[in-house]
Amino acid sequence: METASGKETIILRRLIAYSEKIFQLSKSIVTLVSDRREKPRISTAAVVKSSLVLFWARLGSSNAWEQVGRARFWQRWLGEPAFSADSLGRVHALLDANGLRQGIHDVYEHLKRNKALPDIYGLGVVVLDGHESHASYLRHCSGCLQRTIHGVAGDRVQFYHRQVTLLLLPGALPGREAVRLLLDHEPQQPGEDEVQTALRLLARVLPAYPRAFDLVLADALYATAPFFNFLLAHGKHALVVLKDEGRNLYQDAAGLFHHVAPQPGSYRSRQCQWWDFPDLLTWPQVRAAVRVVRSLETYTVRRQLDKQDDPQQSDWIWVTTLSPQVPVDRIVHLGHQRWDIENYGFNELANEWHSDHIFKHDPGAIECFLLVVFLAYNIFHVFLARNVKPSVRKSKTQIFWARLIAAELYSEVAPAGMSP
Repeated sequence: METASGKETIILRRLIAYSEKIFQLSKSIVTLVSDRREKPRISTAAVVKSSLVLFWARLGSSNAWEQVGRARFWQRWLGEPAFSADSLGRVHALLDANGLRQGIHDVYEHLKRNKALPDIYGLGVVVLDGHESHASYLRHCSGCLQRTIHGVAGDRVQFYHRQVTLLLLPGALPGREAVRLLLDHEPQQPGEDEVQTALRLLARVLPAYPRAFDLVLADALYATAPFFNFLLAHGKHALVVLKDEGRNLYQDAAGLFHHVAPQPGSYRSRQCQWWDFPDLLTWPQVRAAVRVVRSLETYTVRRQLDKQDDPQQSDWIWVTTLSPQVPVDRIVHLGHQRWDIENYGFNELANEWHSDHIFKHDPGAIECFLLVVFLAYNIFHVFLARNVKPSVRKSKTQIFWARLIAAELYSEVAPAGMSP
């Protein structure tokens, strides 16, 4: 790629140089990671660095990564020869996941220290959700969950992996885009539900990130007393979708909706009617009063077939421990931000970063590959937001930059002018 000035831009080299200068990638982050091999012939640092480039270039599989293994880039950056795809998967199964988590924490700590992660409305906000990475009727490992699928041909046992992920949602600095950070994930174990997995994740994250967030966003599955009480005990707030029409809290709030006039409001281009009921005590299992907020939103969608505007309406109800001092419009805005983990987290990771691909079917390898994806995702987004000029980023997707990174590797494997 050439810039307007005619100078060639080598994105991969710039990304690595930025990572080394700002985060000391080789000296501080990669050196934190170890593995359980007794006499390794391939350094752990080379494995982690190779995996980072695999994801930055969106190569999609370890075999695709191995095809660019003859590129001169690897010897220059790793300081040792490239290795096989099998070795990449085998070593990831033996990596220390805590070392990778510490590397992710170091990226967060540097950004926080440099005031690059502002709060939203004075609150540090994270969103929590579960994600199923893959499913198979044939391949399975010791970490696989199981379920029975009922079909016409009979019942079949399906094996799958599921994780709970925590995403930090900072505000945006003036003139810059917000930089979201994937903080951690926790694999769901056989015999437990998603909320139990989330509580185990939070129990590990809270000591490591004690001041990173004040509020946890989650979907309706997390509207449980143990989840709320756990957060309250640690001085944190919850904002969770409320859907269960059978619970007393929902019924009491629904009864109030018919007797209290809503206040008008707006969310983006939507016209809204808002109800706000603080200090409700009809959820006695929770050790504090809760607040219920409803947003009835009206908007239009342009139909592709006849180009006519089709009126739509959505009805959202949230339950939260936030005090009445937090305005209802902020509650509505924060409630909708729960979707960031779907749009900027799971969808982007699966469709662009190939994070759902099973590089090696081993519980340790799956956990560590996903943590490396998190580290690569965080550094890549920080690099684009803070190192690439807005005029250069304009009208270019993230895939555009990933293709440039991949092109740098392929150009060294198949130089221009080489006959097929």
